[in-house]
Amino acid sequence: MPLARRPASRIRVIAHVDLDCFYVQVEQRRQPQLRGKPTAVIQYNSWKGGACIAVGYEARKCGVKRSMRGDAAKAVCPDLNLVQVPVLHEKADLSIYRDAGSEVVAVLSRVGKCERASIDEVYLDVTEAAKRLSSKDLSTLVSEEASTSHIVGLPQELGTKEWFCRPDASREDHLLACGAIIVADIRLAVLAETEFTCSAGVAHNKMLAKLSSGMHKPAQQTLVPSSAVESLLATLPISKIGKLGGKLGQELEGELGVKTVGDLLQFSEVKLQDMYGPNTGTWLWNTARGINGDEVQDRTLPKSHSSGKTFPGPRALKTLETVVYWLKELAETLQLRLDEDLSQNNRTAHLLTIHASCHIEGRATEAPKFSSKSRPLRYGVDKIVEDSRYLFERSLHEFCSHQSAGKEQSEITSSWAVTGLSLTASNIMAKPMVKT
Repeated sequence: MPLARRPASRIRVIAHVDLDCFYVQVEQRRQPQLRGKPTAVIQYNSWKGGACIAVGYEARKCGVKRSMRGDAAKAVCPDLNLVQVPVLHEKADLSIYRDAGSEVVAVLSRVGKCERASIDEVYLDVTEAAKRLSSKDLSTLVSEEASTSHIVGLPQELGTKEWFCRPDASREDHLLACGAIIVADIRLAVLAETEFTCSAGVAHNKMLAKLSSGMHKPAQQTLVPSSAVESLLATLPISKIGKLGGKLGQELEGELGVKTVGDLLQFSEVKLQDMYGPNTGTWLWNTARGINGDEVQDRTLPKSHSSGKTFPGPRALKTLETVVYWLKELAETLQLRLDEDLSQNNRTAHLLTIHASCHIEGRATEAPKFSSKSRPLRYGVDKIVEDSRYLFERSLHEFCSHQSAGKEQSEITSSWAVTGLSLTASNIMAKPMVKT
């Protein structure tokens, strides 16, 4: 359940920077002949041409969608260029995309505190830089890029540049304008130094910045002044809010008839706390009003390393031997990333967790989830395999025990099928320096 965090006591200026069709951009930089041509990146899986995981804007105009398989995409766009994600240990290797994302983070971190949210998303706190800029004459600083910003709720009588330079602007709006100028300039720096375009949302908290970054793409930015928050959220589906796209969102719709964020405004904080607990209730009350106290964490390195693979349909794993085989493949990849983190950043991980998706074949009723298990991480492929096998067998025993009601235990134990498997190394810390 989400936790309510105390709203910031000071004005903040936060950007959510989202790289446009990033996997496609990385491939187009590697293969310049693909620039301007319909291109899609497919996951490692030869069935029906592979799964599209990123679709360039030229391909989208032809009707190609991320939900398509490669063969179907080629059918609607015969000129489509399909590029496969590199493969290592019989699974997708995302290293080139992670490394390219690190290039972008290195540029963004020059202007503020960076929190790398994923391979292609970064939160950026530019509050201090905006304050430094606020004493200057903005009319001389609004670049062409900044002047093309989209401003939610912009009055019809005002042009974008006029909004930036209003002499009667509130302190909040003035700092937001300063932050937007900074973000526009750093986005141009990202393009010049990495060849990647990115879009951004600029607001006074992380939630609103995230919501607005995708409103105008590609290579554009959107600002959310405080005065526009209510109208922005009034008709926004609750599924657009992080943590409301799953069970909690379904409960809100089923129990309270809430479909949009604005619908939450009719319920008091006490009512929401009574129904969903003190923390979640307050978080919902705050969310309906665009209030979010989450701070941008100063983190340019990942919090964890994962290696996983899916086994859909007939490729499901049905024996312990095949599971162990894939645990070894995943462990090889995971250890490579751990070694890289240690050599480059002097960091070590301390917790190993195994996740799996499993079902009983021929069973119509929904099965309980296959529980994840963790234990202290020991470095070395053989040790990771040994420990992850132990954890998997523990979870499998529990899973089969839950399923055995009304059936012979032997029948259940022999009919399981794993459709997803992953290993995660977390609790990463800097390695203490050895005194000499």
